[in-house]
Amino acid sequence: MRYAFADLLMIATVALVCAGFAPAVQAQDASAWDGEPHGASRLIAGATLNVGDKKLARAGIEIHLDQGWKTYWRYPGDSGVPPKLDFSGSENVKAVSTLWPAPERFADGAGGHSIGYHGDVVLPLQIVPDDASRPSLLHVKLSYAVCGKLCVPADAQLALTLSGRPGTKEPILAAAEARVPRRVALNAPGNLTIASIHRDISSGHARVVVSVGAPEGVAIDLFAEGPTPDWALPLPQPEQSPVASPDGMRRYSFELDGLPTGAQPEGAMLKITAVSPTDAIEVQARLD
Repeated sequence: MRYAFADLLMIATVALVCAGFAPAVQAQDASAWDGEPHGASRLIAGATLNVGDKKLARAGIEIHLDQGWKTYWRYPGDSGVPPKLDFSGSENVKAVSTLWPAPERFADGAGGHSIGYHGDVVLPLQIVPDDASRPSLLHVKLSYAVCGKLCVPADAQLALTLSGRPGTKEPILAAAEARVPRRVALNAPGNLTIASIHRDISSGHARVVVSVGAPEGVAIDLFAEGPTPDWALPLPQPEQSPVASPDGMRRYSFELDGLPTGAQPEGAMLKITAVSPTDAIEVQARLD
């Protein structure tokens, strides 16, 4: 079959458009990787979330780390630097909420423990647009630490237009959102529960005791945060073996150290996060 030159030109044009179509769709789902030694980061996009009569755009900061390297949670523990996120420069963005998947504790090499993530992690973002009928351009200045035996500071400039449509990165983002601790009330029913938080001064030194309920044999870990970022509370430690006490509760405690100058523990609002292999919860409670 013979083709005229105009026909061949049209066929070639269609072929180029088709060849370029898949990368264009991919670009809407994720920004380019911004790499540093032993780590890299990018933005990924998800489908719009309907909450009542409001619409929230969804995105995530995906951080890839080399094997054996780690980065930190919003509260890094005994040592470390939490990620810093700056969303200035975004367009059609009224507010951004950062969600934090359940972390783990690891030895910091100096006799203490830090809190964070190994391998890959996605920090989900929920974005309130100024105008929900238009796409939002999300711009993030990200600073974080990538740590092996030594820590390397990392910085990234990430940008992505959020169309609000489901894309290929939706499963990655949804999996990260599923690992964000659920906010529950103190002593809320469930397989994982924080039953009580109280201050104990019987030993002559103030400490906080936390009672946690979980199925027998299930490993759990606990993290404590103060009402402001300048509180540096110790990591809770189990007071007994993994076998529950007669009331079915496991006891964890930490001393009331690391308070900022002039801060009073009485009435302070603490945030306790409990993590198991399959669940994670977060409780806020006023310290008596």
